[in-house]
Amino acid sequence: MKKFDLPLLVTIIALTLFGLLMIYDASSVIAFTNFGDKYHYIKDQLVWTVLGFIAFFAFYHFDYHRLFNMALPSLLTALVLLFLVFLPGIGSGARGANRWINIASFRLQPAEFVKLALAIYLAAWFSHKEKGRFLAFSLLLSAVVLLIVLQPDLGTATIVLAEAVVVYFLSGGSIGYFLIASPIVGLIGFLLVKFEPYRAARLTSFLSLNQSLTNTSYHVKQILIALGSGGIFGLGIGNSIQKYAYLPENVTDSIFPIIAEEFGFIGATILIIVFAVLVSRGFFIASHAKDKFGKFLAGGIISFIAIQIIINLGAMTALFPLTGVPLPFISFGGSALIVDLAAMGILLNISKQANQ
Repeated sequence: MKKFDLPLLVTIIALTLFGLLMIYDASSVIAFTNFGDKYHYIKDQLVWTVLGFIAFFAFYHFDYHRLFNMALPSLLTALVLLFLVFLPGIGSGARGANRWINIASFRLQPAEFVKLALAIYLAAWFSHKEKGRFLAFSLLLSAVVLLIVLQPDLGTATIVLAEAVVVYFLSGGSIGYFLIASPIVGLIGFLLVKFEPYRAARLTSFLSLNQSLTNTSYHVKQILIALGSGGIFGLGIGNSIQKYAYLPENVTDSIFPIIAEEFGFIGATILIIVFAVLVSRGFFIASHAKDKFGKFLAGGIISFIAIQIIINLGAMTALFPLTGVPLPFISFGGSALIVDLAAMGILLNISKQANQ
């Protein structure tokens, strides 16, 4: 057992099981309303959970060093999947976004797979010193981020960008390049928000939050109501009012306010602490990896998980503008859960080999 990171495993299982509980709790009303079956969402999530843990244990027993030679094929496959979302008959979307592809009876979100594929590729690439690679790195990252932004999915694009920057710094990249690139990236981000009406509306609503709730979007209002209703100890499990179709996306991106409403400030704080344990264990594994590839791969994996947690919780507590990013291991969604559990399997494999 000394070779096995038991705290990390317990944390992963606890978060996933808690996610199943909350998905059933939060979705029962809308599932019955929309599908006539209050178990609709939880049945799908149970299938994805089984597939996710199969991937988890497969990657745990799969020597992570073998991923080195799979880095380029993995990234190319992920990029092809990103292209497919734009093809009629293959790609599918909702509410103006094309983020999914349909394969038989399965629906995949390629942007989720890009997070892991990019972590593997960058870890393999940066394992060897190479002068003047910042330009090549920037071009690759720009292409990946552009494909995600076009879907459009600015939240995931931000996660991928931040993940790549973390791995670059772990490899010893110069901060001087980013001091030059940061204003350019900031300007592009501002333009993407400025000239997209729904993004501009979200930003305006966020900036006016302290002035008057009348200027706040309906979604943010319902989030704040859920957070406030929970108080210190919460309304009790199953007693959420917001799950009765008041809070949009209450099973996916906005599941955290339901948790805060039912478990209160104390319950929400405990969940955040558990996430903090997960992230700290991940960076601990990265710092103790046996080789550069393992170090960069673990760093990339825990970075995209941590950044996604921060963005989701920040948006769900009105600290950041509202964005469509799921909460890892908790929110409803197959692609995200499978990728996250597969990534955790790799992380545990790195930990196991570091202790041998």
